[in-house]
Amino acid sequence: MGSQIVIKAGRERPLQRGHPWVMSGAVDGVRGRPAPGETVDVVSASGEWLGRGAWAPSSALRCRLWTRVVDEAVDDGFMRRRVEAALAYRLGLDLPAAGDTAVRLIHGEADGLPGVTIDRYGDVLVGQFLSCGAEAWKATLIEAAMGLTGCAGFYERSDTAAREREGLAVSCGLRRGEEPPELVTIREGPLCLMVDVRAGHKTGFYLDQRENRRLVAAVSRDRDVLNAFAYTGGFGLAALAGGARSVLQVDTSAEALALASRHAELNDFAPERWSCQRADVFVELRRCRDSRTSFDLIILDPPKFADSRSQLEGACRGYKDINLLALKLLRPGGLLFTFSCSGAMTPELFRKVVADAAIDAGRRSSCAS
Repeated sequence: MGSQIVIKAGRERPLQRGHPWVMSGAVDGVRGRPAPGETVDVVSASGEWLGRGAWAPSSALRCRLWTRVVDEAVDDGFMRRRVEAALAYRLGLDLPAAGDTAVRLIHGEADGLPGVTIDRYGDVLVGQFLSCGAEAWKATLIEAAMGLTGCAGFYERSDTAAREREGLAVSCGLRRGEEPPELVTIREGPLCLMVDVRAGHKTGFYLDQRENRRLVAAVSRDRDVLNAFAYTGGFGLAALAGGARSVLQVDTSAEALALASRHAELNDFAPERWSCQRADVFVELRRCRDSRTSFDLIILDPPKFADSRSQLEGACRGYKDINLLALKLLRPGGLLFTFSCSGAMTPELFRKVVADAAIDAGRRSSCAS
């Protein structure tokens, strides 16, 4: 019999209801001496078998479940089947859309592969392995993804704080196949974009905002647009493709804005329709307010303001500040697209922060999630 972790009495209900994680405070004891990433059985205090997952002794998430099927072995075949299922699911949803050449193939717990993210950019796969279990099965997962997609290369970008919290060192570099070009060219809808898979944010681009970029494009015609925290310009480019009259891209990174400019030129958008401003967004919003500059559509997609619940109070102040300022810059009938990528921020709390900002700005709002 392999190693087991025993759940404290009364703490098994989340697992019984389908939660994929075992937190450190729920662990009553460990039977055996499992190594980081080793597969362990999870049992209740009464002996009920609850699942099978990967052990992470240094993490607040002590175990992330692989399976709830008692006779299902966690082996090479298991990992390959999970990758196959994820790819088949996305193909079944007709993703990527016709003409798109970039898509998220593996999305962690949603695909039964906790801590694993694999994105496809053209002929290049880029992966993040952010848990002990993901690290233990990394070679198998890379081999399966490469074999099933036929891509030319696999580049690893396991360089986030989440990995460090698992007790794992940063791990980046080519893992299989050919080195990717300096910039990988992709298509998203009508747009041609370039992605830096070695040093760009996340795995190089924010694929998870694809649908929101399409929404922005759909409502941008004849509007003056401010894209704050622009990065390489994805939202602003979508607005231009949707017929925006003008787009101002604002970010603190000169390198990101240089690529945003290259994107605008690559897609043949007239120079008089767009501009890039290197500035602190908080400062730039106040400058626009003081100069009475206004917009018909504003996008706020800031970096993470809170890494944990202990930082939420400060994060809420930051979110309210930028949303209050943005709302004051909107013309009558204007639209605000506002986002939070802070995992500790709940949808309910974020809606409250934005609603409070609207009240303080003296604006009547209609919110959609």
